[in-house]
Amino acid sequence: MKNVILCVDDEKIILNSLKSELKLEFGNEYIYETAENASDAEELIDELVLDGCKILIIVSDWLMPGIKGDEFLIKIHKKYPQIVKIMLTGHVADEAVNKAIKEANLHKCIAKPWSGEELMDAIKEGLSKIK
Repeated sequence: MKNVILCVDDEKIILNSLKSELKLEFGNEYIYETAENASDAEELIDELVLDGCKILIIVSDWLMPGIKGDEFLIKIHKKYPQIVKIMLTGHVADEAVNKAIKEANLHKCIAKPWSGEELMDAIKEGLSKIK
């Protein structure tokens, strides 16, 4: 079974940066997927699950066109509660974080610009909950 870490952000430069950091940290241990908005991410998650992949972690932006990150993570949590969810954002309302913690079992909320170490620690901590 292929294990996947999914990054969702409307800025391509952020997605590329996240993917590079993940590859540097974990090498070929995981498959790194990206989506530029919540609806693409939802579609991708369903496809990956159908293909027999296991999505371990979603790192999602909060402020995106269409569905905000908290709503997206809540929606995903209802369908796939086992996925660890991390919100990475430059703008977030406290209510949205609290809502995501309560309704999506949000693992961590990390501010942009993020510290690579803080993000990798949050991901490792999240992975340790799964394995």
